[in-house]
Amino acid sequence: MLISFSEFLLNVPVFVQTDAQSLRKHQVRHRARAAGGKPTTQRAHPPPPPCPECACAALPTGREHERPLPSVPPRPAPARPARPAAGGGGGGSCPGSCTWCKMSVPDYMQCAEDHQTLLVVVQPIGIVPEESFFRIYKRISAVSQVNVRDSQRVLYIRYRHHYPPENNEWGDFQTHRKVVGLITITDCSSAKDWPQTFEKFHLQKEMYGSTLYDSRLFVFGLQGEIAEQPRTDVAFYPSYDECETVEKRIEDFIESLFIVLESKRLDRATDKSGDKIPLLCVPFEKKDFVGLDTDSRHYKKRCQGRMRKHVGDLCLQAGMLQDSLVHYHMAVELLRSVNDFLWLGAALEGLCSASVIYHYPGGTGGKVGSRRAQGGSLSAEAGNRHRPGALTSNGINADTSAEIGRAKNCLSPEDIIDKYKEAISYYGKYKNAGVIELEACVKAVRVLAIQKRSMEASEFLQNAVYINLRQLSEEEKIQRYSILSELYERIGFHRKSAFFKRIAAMQCAAPSIPEPGWRACYKLLLETLPGYSLSLDPKDFSKGTHRGWAAVQMRLLHELVYASRRMGNPALCVRHLSFLLQTMLDFLSDQEKKDVTQSLESYTAKCPGTMEFITLPDGLKLPPVPFTKLPIVRSVKLLNLPTSLRPHKMKSLLGQNVSTKSPFIYSPIIAHSRGEERNKKIDFQWVQGDVCEVQLMVYNPMPFELRVENMGLLTTGVEFESLPAALSLPAESGLYPVTLVGVPQTTGQITVNGYHTSVFGVFSDCLLDNLPGVKTNGSTVEVIPALPRLQISTSLPRSAHTLQPSTGDEISTNVSVQLYNGETQQLIIKLENIGTEPLEKLEVTAKTVNTKEKLYGDFLSWKLEDTLSQFPLKPGKIATFTVNIKVKLDFSCQENLLQDLSDDGISVTGLPLSSPFRQVVKPRVETKPINPQESSKVGDFSHVKTLEAILNFKYSGGPGHVEGYYRNLSLGLHVEVEPSVFFTRVSTLPASSTRQCHLLLDVFNSTEHELTISAWNNEDLILHAGECQRMAIQVDKFSFESFPESPTDGTQFANAKQLEEERQQAKGLEINSKLDICWKIISFHINTCFKNI
Repeated sequence: MLISFSEFLLNVPVFVQTDAQSLRKHQVRHRARAAGGKPTTQRAHPPPPPCPECACAALPTGREHERPLPSVPPRPAPARPARPAAGGGGGGSCPGSCTWCKMSVPDYMQCAEDHQTLLVVVQPIGIVPEESFFRIYKRISAVSQVNVRDSQRVLYIRYRHHYPPENNEWGDFQTHRKVVGLITITDCSSAKDWPQTFEKFHLQKEMYGSTLYDSRLFVFGLQGEIAEQPRTDVAFYPSYDECETVEKRIEDFIESLFIVLESKRLDRATDKSGDKIPLLCVPFEKKDFVGLDTDSRHYKKRCQGRMRKHVGDLCLQAGMLQDSLVHYHMAVELLRSVNDFLWLGAALEGLCSASVIYHYPGGTGGKVGSRRAQGGSLSAEAGNRHRPGALTSNGINADTSAEIGRAKNCLSPEDIIDKYKEAISYYGKYKNAGVIELEACVKAVRVLAIQKRSMEASEFLQNAVYINLRQLSEEEKIQRYSILSELYERIGFHRKSAFFKRIAAMQCAAPSIPEPGWRACYKLLLETLPGYSLSLDPKDFSKGTHRGWAAVQMRLLHELVYASRRMGNPALCVRHLSFLLQTMLDFLSDQEKKDVTQSLESYTAKCPGTMEFITLPDGLKLPPVPFTKLPIVRSVKLLNLPTSLRPHKMKSLLGQNVSTKSPFIYSPIIAHSRGEERNKKIDFQWVQGDVCEVQLMVYNPMPFELRVENMGLLTTGVEFESLPAALSLPAESGLYPVTLVGVPQTTGQITVNGYHTSVFGVFSDCLLDNLPGVKTNGSTVEVIPALPRLQISTSLPRSAHTLQPSTGDEISTNVSVQLYNGETQQLIIKLENIGTEPLEKLEVTAKTVNTKEKLYGDFLSWKLEDTLSQFPLKPGKIATFTVNIKVKLDFSCQENLLQDLSDDGISVTGLPLSSPFRQVVKPRVETKPINPQESSKVGDFSHVKTLEAILNFKYSGGPGHVEGYYRNLSLGLHVEVEPSVFFTRVSTLPASSTRQCHLLLDVFNSTEHELTISAWNNEDLILHAGECQRMAIQVDKFSFESFPESPTDGTQFANAKQLEEERQQAKGLEINSKLDICWKIISFHINTCFKNI
């Protein structure tokens, strides 16, 4: 559910404290288990010494309950020093937190090797273009190392373009905090402005005047007499582009700093027993020692210890590592003896810094440190000079004694951390030393990061989190949390790093800021994503199980959405909301799904979601987020064309496209490639210009109805016109079939890569490769050239009977007709070209199926020439095709119907009757009643027989015909044959002429209508419905013995029974040709003849 960003900001401090407290409890329990004891509460800080400028000596600071110590307890702290007897608690007006009592601005970029650097401030005077200033500043800061002439020592310089003056007051405490050099940059175009410019330069020097060793003024734009005067502290340049000697002047400037530094080192390092050693103080101690006995032994040791520590700092800056180690050790012993804890901590920290420089010459400050070790201006020999006593290029130690002495005084890597812990514990006794303590923690963490001791480093960082400084500004809070995040990242605590960076992002948009920095907030939030195992690329979420805490990830995505909205970028809002819905769908509740989709729809109403990359100002590109889960697709199947539209290859051309097979029986390479081809290529074809279909099985995971708009196919290979569809899926619908269609416009190989949708106003291109668990029958199919499309309509009604041929072919159209046995019917078929290509070729074949009846003559006959005369049939044109349906089944009856006819006649079989064309087809009853008195004597003469046939139209045309493709269209014909007349008995009687005889036929009318029977040279015989009569026909005699044993070669028949059937059929045809018997139903105007048409 979306929450207000300000609500989250109000809860941030509580969240931080809860997180830190829980982590602290975990650390206490962990240490207790490691020690084999029970968890105990760690000891509190001892109370700090009194502030010399306020009356807070007897008041507890409360910091002992705010911040725990590092996990490894430091060495036991000695008792708190007694307050000075006189003047120690002078009742000054300082409350202990004034600007000059403590450093207010910590330097989070501090590292141990910074103790050997000289601090130089580079600042502009007057109005200087920012771009020009930083261009010169970059060139100046590049001179960070200078080899001292006639010496093996190297000076390291640290440049700052802004430095708080109050921090400069702590220069005696740690000399690397002292501004020893000042470089100013100014624009001066005329000589009359020069006095004022030079006066500003002097005013700038006065700000750091007490600590400056030397200063320089770079003037750009001034030419003439003034610029030609030689000066050591001022350099004149015509413009910012003509200043080739900047680097050389900086090197000279650094050498001048070294001269002053060396003189101060020699002056203070010299043991002057007769002189009184001054007491060095930090700002808040200056009033603490007023009125003390300066001749006491305790006071002198304090002065000696602090001075030794100070000289150690100067030696370290001057490149004398060995001497600095010696001075630090002496300072530690002296300061420990007088319980000078603040300066003892500084001496220990200086000892740690010198040891770090010795052990890690590459530095601990990350990129800056590596630049020192590998900088282009530092040669290999100079790098050895960085560590005096190291081997020279010829392999001989230049100063063996120095190396031995340094190794003896240098701390080991383990001791470095222990001394850091001790120093930090001493700093913790002083409220005004919070910045020093914080920076020491940061330095120790950088060292531990190099040592890969992450757990100890995290304890130092946890300690730094609880160090309370003054009331920090929002910018300082952002910097603090950002550095903590960076340090946690360096030690491998990625989630902790992301946590603090997220807090820094919250601070950028804190309610107390008049103009919240939403862009900076958004940028920092993006940087937290890796720590929470979150990527803005949806492909990373389809590779397996979910990584990271989904609840935190959803919260972070909500914050990105809110920050994007406050930035005024609705496209980013849509992108992040789409990502949230796509990747976190399984973790959203039903109500959250509704809320997110409603928010998404409100954003897309202003800015629809697209599949374009969004490029942020810093160059980061946000990839598109396709909705592959709205809906979820489980299978994709490319469908073949309907049976009547499927293309077929002509047999004569099949062999032309068959690839040459490998001569090897088996090859793993060939088998692998063929397997891949089978998985991708489909064994049917699509046709150019025809509608093609792809079926998807989808379901809706949302708890409400899902409307999917503009859903279509994504293809490559050929030009394809996708026909978008819109669907509405019910809530949690389960698998639901969806068919997407399109029309290929060209020929070739087409690959279905996926589909596109529009859901909640977001357009998505969903690729099959990015859909996990999707089943598919392949995605590539061949598109052949266009073919004509044939549509048929007939003069007969459609049939309710669907033919099921044994070959499995589908019948596009089925028609039916009812005929009497012997009747002929004409079927008129209209052939319409509904495609875009001309119909050029047509072949018609017929096949009788699913019948056991014996047919006589041609069941179906036609003349194709009349139809072909109308070809080529252009698109939209119609041609007529006529088919004659001739039903000629057996007219004989296998049993005698009339028992009173008792002559020596013989039963006749195989006597066909034929019928002429009947114009009108009238419905008839399938079963007819017969005389009940005769039903017991005869069989079922009203039985309706069925004949079925398939007319196959093979046609082609257009470009497809040129390539050898054609189509098949089948017409199913269902014919119900009703009985008409039966010949129940045949016998003969002699006639008056010896060449003739009388043929006696018993004829039975099985219809419900009155009909007449006529024969050659004979009168018509009228038969009523169900009536049987005998008719006599005088015919010429003929002998069957003159017939051959078989009308054709007997080897064609499988057995004697089939041979006998053929002989009987030949005899029947002969009789039929002699008699010319016809029947006619008067009411239907049907004339049927027993002759073979």
